[in-house]
Amino acid sequence: MIREVVSDYLQGREQSYEVECASTGKEGLKLMQEKSFDLILLDVMLPGMSGFSLLRELRKQKDTPVIMITARVREEDRLKGYELGCDDYVCKPFLMSELYAKVGAVLRRTKGNGSDKDREKPVLSCGLIRADLAAGEVFVKGEKIDLTPKEYDLLIMLMRRPDQIFTREVLLELVWGMDYDGTDRTVDNHVKKLRKSLGAAHSQIRTIYGKGYKLTGK
Repeated sequence: MIREVVSDYLQGREQSYEVECASTGKEGLKLMQEKSFDLILLDVMLPGMSGFSLLRELRKQKDTPVIMITARVREEDRLKGYELGCDDYVCKPFLMSELYAKVGAVLRRTKGNGSDKDREKPVLSCGLIRADLAAGEVFVKGEKIDLTPKEYDLLIMLMRRPDQIFTREVLLELVWGMDYDGTDRTVDNHVKKLRKSLGAAHSQIRTIYGKGYKLTGK
């Protein structure tokens, strides 16, 4: 019911938007993978796949702006959403005018309302490191390096948000998935291996004691 009301409201205003809807997490993920969107409104509590899991999968592929809609108002839940890459939150119950205002504000912040295809970067660069996403290749000082699939996924996740601190728990969920039974040591061991693989750029991965890791350009 909320989905239908939100859709009708956003399409019926003077400044209207084209809206497509999905009723489950898996359906939403499929839609996101097949089409390009300017903005995604994402409920946390979804059948089959949580909004957090869906956002994690989305951020592996695209930087489409996301507003989370949730009844979970605990600070740790909100922080988790931001760590996973959401752009804003709307907590239930909410005013439709509030949601509409947030939609407009987020779209104005994202490069003149360009689509996610416009925002996608086929090449990521940070300091000595360059990643060609289309080819799945990573270069340090212009020389190609070999990475395992998990090392690659871990590096790309860090490169998408340079200077952002990722906790071990968030990295474990982002790279390995919510159902993985590993521990913080899994992340630490892969970071150690990734640093070794990066050679001259190893120091760009910084350990933030008591918090986690981040990638810097220096």
